[in-house]
Amino acid sequence: MQQTGYAYFVKKPRVIEDLRKPHLLEQERPYEVTKTIKLSPIDFENFITDMVADRQFIEDNFKNCFKGEVWKCLLVQKRGRCDGVLVMPENECFVGYAAYLGDV
Repeated sequence: MQQTGYAYFVKKPRVIEDLRKPHLLEQERPYEVTKTIKLSPIDFENFITDMVADRQFIEDNFKNCFKGEVWKCLLVQKRGRCDGVLVMPENECFVGYAAYLGDV
């Protein structure tokens, strides 16, 4: 079963704090997780503090993603955690849009 819901996506975020901004519910869009990627603590920390860098795990999985009525995206999580970041890739290897998910 795929995880679905609504989330507030931010265009080209730099750090995770960019995703935790107040917003209207109308600004959220539907999403579906096509793949969950679990990162080690240090790799996840590196990812959320520099989201503009090219990432191999995004390049390896960007073909699973699609912008349509429902955005099909990746969920990136730190191993052992329940929260994560939804990623809609752009140009195959970096974050085009992202959204923070609390408890997944």
